[in-house]
Amino acid sequence: MEHVEGITRIIQLAVAPVFLLTAIGTILSALNNRLGRIVDRRRVLEERLRQAFAQSERSDQADVNELQLLASRVSLIYHAIVLAIVCALFICMLVASAFLGVFVAIDIARLIGTLFILAMVALIGSLWMLLREVFLAVKGGRHDILVKDLLKLTSTGRESSDLDRRL
Repeated sequence: MEHVEGITRIIQLAVAPVFLLTAIGTILSALNNRLGRIVDRRRVLEERLRQAFAQSERSDQADVNELQLLASRVSLIYHAIVLAIVCALFICMLVASAFLGVFVAIDIARLIGTLFILAMVALIGSLWMLLREVFLAVKGGRHDILVKDLLKLTSTGRESSDLDRRL
């Protein structure tokens, strides 16, 4: 009967890490979406550079610079994904260790505490990499059209084709 009570208690304690796993899954989804957008943009730029090379035109230095920026962003997102997965693995080991502690007559409190600390460090690292990538995306992106330009176009009554040409 003691084992049933112990297992029930462990199941109750394992609920919080399971919610954390759900949050990490959501973070991984967002990271994968960002990675997909970066890769799509890289493909567009690479194709543009290939066409310029095939037509013996000089490539736009801004496109080359943006490709370098995208490479840095991909690296940051990749490391954020790796750290998020490591965090999830530590949490899974934490839950498994908690259940194992019910069946084995050893004290695994330190192991569980250590796994939780390692999971939090990995999660902090993942979020830090995401934050750095967001800073790069905002700082380094091309923002040719500003709000003041849009207001000028609206106030002068220019056609939207003028705006399209600037894009």
